[in-house]
Amino acid sequence: DLVVQWQQTAEDNRADLSGVILIEAYLFDADLSGADLRFADLRDANLFDADLSGADLRNVYLGHADLAYADLSGADLGYADLDYADLNNADLSNANLTYAGLNGADVRFADLSGAELTNADLSGADLRNVYLGHADLAYADLSGADLGYADLDYADLNNADLSGADLYGADLTGADLTGVYWN
Repeated sequence: DLVVQWQQTAEDNRADLSGVILIEAYLFDADLSGADLRFADLRDANLFDADLSGADLRNVYLGHADLAYADLSGADLGYADLDYADLNNADLSNANLTYAGLNGADVRFADLSGAELTNADLSGADLRNVYLGHADLAYADLSGADLGYADLDYADLNNADLSGADLYGADLTGADLTGVYWN
């Protein structure tokens, strides 16, 4: 078993784990709130119910990771690789996912309200029953995504690619659909 220890400075109380390699690490219910995990490799890691709120996760590798029920509210996941990750019931409210890769990710029942997903790749993602109210999905790739019963009220879908997406039962009340690609 891998055990990771780190020092937190009194000045900022942020764990510095930037660049750490924790492939297949067991971090179930871990408190990594506010941690600096930039460029970390957490592929296949178990972060079920972990607290990553406010964490700096830019350019992190989280492909195939288990982040179900994790708290990622306010986290910076810009350019993060979350392909095929399990984000079922995760809290990603107000998170930055600009240019993030979520190809094939399981995001069912997650809260992405107010999230920044500009240019994110959500192609083939399972977004059933997800809450994307007031989220910015401008230029996002949602091709082939399942958005069944998703709540997209007042979301910005300006120039998003929704070709082949399943929108059955989705709520698009007040959403900006300017320039959306449907085919």
